[in-house]
Amino acid sequence: MQNSGGDRCALILPNLNGEWSVEAIATPEATELCTEPLEDNAKLPVKLIQYVKNTRDIVIINDGKTDLPVIGPYLSQQQPKSVLCLPILNQAQLIGILYLENRATSGVFTSDRLLVLNFLCTQAAISLENARLYQQAQTYAHQLEHSQLQIVQNEKMASLGNLVAGIAHEINNPIGFLNGSINNAKDYVQDLLSHLALYQQHHPNAASPVQDHAEDIDLEFLCEDFPKLLNSMKGATDRIKGISTSLRTFSRADTEYKVSANLHEGIDSTLLILKYRLKANEHRPEIQVLQHYGALPEITCFPGQLNQVFMNILANAIDMFDEAAQQSTFTDLQANPQTITIQTALPDPNTVEIRIHDNGKGIPEDVRARIFDHLFTTKSVGKGTGLGLAIARQIVVEKHHGSLEVQSELGQGTAFGIRLPIHAE
Repeated sequence: MQNSGGDRCALILPNLNGEWSVEAIATPEATELCTEPLEDNAKLPVKLIQYVKNTRDIVIINDGKTDLPVIGPYLSQQQPKSVLCLPILNQAQLIGILYLENRATSGVFTSDRLLVLNFLCTQAAISLENARLYQQAQTYAHQLEHSQLQIVQNEKMASLGNLVAGIAHEINNPIGFLNGSINNAKDYVQDLLSHLALYQQHHPNAASPVQDHAEDIDLEFLCEDFPKLLNSMKGATDRIKGISTSLRTFSRADTEYKVSANLHEGIDSTLLILKYRLKANEHRPEIQVLQHYGALPEITCFPGQLNQVFMNILANAIDMFDEAAQQSTFTDLQANPQTITIQTALPDPNTVEIRIHDNGKGIPEDVRARIFDHLFTTKSVGKGTGLGLAIARQIVVEKHHGSLEVQSELGQGTAFGIRLPIHAE
C-alpha cells in the first residue's frame, strides 16, 4: 500500500491441497491475518480474483469501467474508484494473488507504481515459495516422525509379544503334561489307598516286620497327607497355567480392527510381566502396587497396544524408584514404602479412566512440559530412547481417540491419567 497508493489490500494464497483462501487483509490502520475461503467471500471481488487466477493477467479498473467479465456483487456495491488485481508468479507458476483498491481516488495505480509493485511481487514470490517449501518440509518431517514412532511401536510390540508368547507356549507343554499326570496320579493313589484299607480290614494282624515298617514311615499320616500333596501340586500347576494365560493376554497380537477387551486383564498381565522388577533387592524393599478397580465394561480397542502403554508408564515408575533408592537407605524406604497406585473408574457412561500414580520424587515443570515430545528423555545414554511416552500418547490419542495427561508435584509423586472411549469411533 505504501508504494501503490491503495487504501486496502488483500493477499490470496493456495493451501497444500490447492484450495485458495484469503490469508491477509490490510488497511493503513491495521493488518488482519486470517484464513478464509475465497469462494463466496463477501469482503473481496471474488469474480475479479477468479479471472486473474485463470488468466494470470494484471487487471486495472478505474471508476468501475471495464469490458472484462469481472464485475460482481462486491464491485457493484462498494464501487471503489481504483482497483488493481495482479498475479504473484514464481518461475511462471502462480503462487498467489494480490488485490488492491482505493475507494476515494481514481487512477492511482499508474504504470510507475505498477512497475514497483511487480518488483515487490517478485521478491514476495520468492519469500512465499520459501515459506511453502518450509511448510512442506515440516509436514514431511512430521510424517516421518509419525512413521518412525509407528515402526518403533510395531517392532517393540512384536519383539516383546513374540518373546512372551514363546515363553507361554513353552510353559504350556510341560504344564499340560503335569496336569494330566497329576490327575492320573490322584486316581492311582486313591486306588492304592482303597486297596490298602481293604487289606488292613481283612488282615488286621499283619506280620511284625510289616507293622514295624508301617510305624517307621508313619503310614497313617502318609495316607492322609498324600492326597493333600497332590491337590497342592494341582493348585500350583493351575497357577502356572493362569500365568501362561496372562502372558498370552499381554502379548496378544492386534488385528487391523479394534476388538472388545477387558482392561483389568491387560493391567494384571502387565504387572505380571513386571513382577520380577517389583520384588525387593539389595537396594530397596519391594515396591507395593495398590489396585483399586472400578466396575468397568469391556471396551473396543487395540488391547495389545494399550498393554504397551501400561507397560511403559509402570516401567518408568519402577526406573524412577530404582534411581531414588540409590540416594536413600533401606531403612528409610521401609519406613516410607515406594508405592504405585492403579485406579480405574467410569467418569461418565461413555468413558473409562485409568490413573497410575506413584509416590516418587515428582517431575520438574520444564521436564513435564516436554515429557511426551519425540526423542526427549531424562535417562542416561543407553537407558532411554525418548520414544516410549511419545508412542504411548500416539496410541491413546491417535489410535483410540482418548487422552493421556500427566500431573506431578515435586516431592509428592506423579500421576498419569488415561481416558478412553468405551466404543470405537
